[in-house]
Amino acid sequence: MFMGLSRARTFPPPRELPDSGMVGVRTAPPLPCGLRSATCPRMDTTYDPPQDPLKILHDDHELVFVDKPSGLLSVPGKGEHLADCLIERVRRVFPTVLLVHRLDRDTSGVMVFALTPLAQRHLGWQFEERTAKKTYIARLWGEMAEKEGVVDLPLMVDWPNRPKQIVSPEGRPAVTRWTALKRGNNETRVRLYPETGRSHQLRVHMQALGHPILGDPFYAEGPAREHERLMLHAESLSLRHPDGGRQFKVKSPVPF
Repeated sequence: MFMGLSRARTFPPPRELPDSGMVGVRTAPPLPCGLRSATCPRMDTTYDPPQDPLKILHDDHELVFVDKPSGLLSVPGKGEHLADCLIERVRRVFPTVLLVHRLDRDTSGVMVFALTPLAQRHLGWQFEERTAKKTYIARLWGEMAEKEGVVDLPLMVDWPNRPKQIVSPEGRPAVTRWTALKRGNNETRVRLYPETGRSHQLRVHMQALGHPILGDPFYAEGPAREHERLMLHAESLSLRHPDGGRQFKVKSPVPF
């Protein structure tokens, strides 16, 4: 089953108050499956998330797919100034929303949230067992010589520079397949197929190939870093619906 833009709906962002911040922002419930609040050292005093209307790609009695904008946290960070995030905006429309997975703050694209505890367990199991399939579109620095390839490099946290990750033989297994879509002007557009879900996996793997993602504040340098946003977008998410198990695929248009 495919759901695309024809079914998309939008909701206005929370109203801003000059003194007390965002109306309706609340602390999220405890996060499942070992997830923790997001952190980013660059946002301690400069977090300024976009105020685009919330775009719903699909919703039903068990789950909701949304189109996350770049620059917005998936879950709250530490401190009131990091309270505005996607799950809290979704909660204003769907009060029973529950977290299933996350995208990095600077990554845009498809995210799914559960609306019941049963759906949360069902979806969480699919992510843990890697049966949920994701594709991403990215713009990379430089023109890749090959048409496709596989990156199989273990990753671990770079503790002195958290939340950055590094390639290390002591890290956890991480595998990314990629296909080049277009080359030119010293960049390459690729489609990425992560087979594992490590933190910053796509960003570190592309850097390891010598082709960092354009606009990456952690892993790109010089002209490759000087872009208005991280050029990484979660294009599609395919999984089985918690009610009945039918295959379900949702796509988001690439904004770059």
